[in-house]
Parts: sequence; structure tokens; C-alpha cells
Amino acid sequence: MTATSWDPALYLDFDDHRSRPFRDLLARVGATSPRRVVDLGCGPGHLTGVLAGRWPGAEVSALDSSPEMVVAARERGIAAELADVVDWAPAPDTDVVITNAVLQWVPSHPRLLPRWLQALPAGAWFAMQVPGNFGAPSHALVRELLAEPRWRGSVELRGELAVPEPAEYAELFAAHAADVDVWETTYLQRLTGEDPVLQWISATALRPVRDALPADDYAAFRAELAPRLRAAYPMRPDGSTWFPFRRIFAVAHKA
Repeated sequence: MTATSWDPALYLDFDDHRSRPFRDLLARVGATSPRRVVDLGCGPGHLTGVLAGRWPGAEVSALDSSPEMVVAARERGIAAELADVVDWAPAPDTDVVITNAVLQWVPSHPRLLPRWLQALPAGAWFAMQVPGNFGAPSHALVRELLAEPRWRGSVELRGELAVPEPAEYAELFAAHAADVDVWETTYLQRLTGEDPVLQWISATALRPVRDALPADDYAAFRAELAPRLRAAYPMRPDGSTWFPFRRIFAVAHKA
């Protein structure tokens, strides 16, 4: 998984918007009395507690590859473990796995999913969601700017094929689980503030750019990107900005 750094506070600037797909995903998991629930890529741990509240009798495990996120989770009282999802394997009593907005950072995840599903016990649930907006202006404009002479070669970002399409996930899960539920949702987020889309992607899509460039260069890159994002996502008369936010969901229930 990527070794670049995370800013938990910046990530949580849009906590309500970022948390909604997690709750929609969790609503499709029908487990009643799981023994162990795993938050695979727990981030700052702000949603791990939701799992504990849903299944109070379960052992809840949380892990993340970012030291910054693990520290933030532990500050919330979550016993988060520093570990890479690529190296993770389910324990024999793992009955629920939730991975929320994580696997898009793991290029090998289509190969990992069958391994994980095969290792889960009968009756287990595996639920994931990833962004499906890598072709949207919020990402395409970043790649276009990075292709210009000043920035060319400074960092390589994921392209439009960073995650499979829903049908591909459906086929993959169907080969290893009895019941499969795959869907996509585009949330039309109402953002406010100055350059809200730039602020949104600063915590996620721009993270590799921030880590690759010196501070002054990163500030200059953002300054060049800002007007392009404003043109793609214009501010409405009331000061708000509509931001389409496409997500892909998949839930598998083993027989």
C-alpha cells in the first residue's frame, strides 16, 4: 500500500460527507452475532466505534498502514494496529470485514480479494466501498496539470482504471461467495467555502503530490489547480458548490 503520509484533521474536514458511504455500506451487512469484526484500513478510527456499537459482543479489530492515522485512532480509544492491508489475513473467527475507501490505494486488491474471501469462515461477510470518480474533473485536472512541462515527472497518479467497474467486482465476488450485492451511488455533495473541491481533494487525491513536492512547489501547484477546479465546479449564487461523488459498493456473504 502507498507509503505517503496522511493528515487526519484535514481528512475529517468533510467527516459527514465521507462517513455517509460507510453507513450505507454497513446497512447491507446482515451479520447478527459476529465473533470478530475487522475495520480494514480504519483511518482515524472515527467510524470504528460504529462497528462496536452495531455488534457490542464482537471483538473489533482495526488496522491502518498510516502511522498518523493509527495515532489518531488510538487517541479516540481505538486499539488500532499499524499494518499494511496487503499483508493482512483474516483470523479463523473473522465473521465481518469492512474496508471503507481503502482499496483504491492498493493496486493489487483484485488479486487479494479472492484470497481473503477463501480464508473467511462460512457465514462471513465482506463489505467494501471505493471511489469510482477517477475520471471526474477533480482527478483528471490534477493529472492534466502534472503532465505539463513544469510538473512532468514529479509524481505519477492513479488513472481512470484505478478500481474495477461494479460488474467486475460482481463477477469476482460471485466466484467466491453465495450472495453478492454490488451497486454504485453518486452523491451530489453540497460543499461550502472557498475552493471547496480543492480542499476536499487535498486530503486524498492530492496527498501523493503533496508528499512528492517541496512545500513551495506544492503551494504553487495548488495555486495553478484552483482556477481549473473552480471552472469545473462553479460556485452557486448562494456560495455553495455541487460536487458529484461516485462510489462503488460490494458486499459478499459466504455460504
